Amino acid sequence: MIKFLLWLILFVLCWPLALLALLLYPLVWLVSLPFRLIGITVAAVFELLRAIITLPARLIYSFGH
Repeated sequence: MIKFLLWLILFVLCWPLALLALLLYPLVWLVSLPFRLIGITVAAVFELLRAIITLPARLIYSFGH
């Protein structure tokens, strides 16, 4: 019986937090979206720079074969 009462107390105390997290998740996702887009852009720029820098070596290697 004590375990059931403790479970009820935990349920009452935790459901507001669960509801709050459920409501705040879309807002957190929207706030983090620009940072994800910046991360994708920075990764693409670094990949482009890597491709430009290694282009001469790749051309020499392809003509050598």
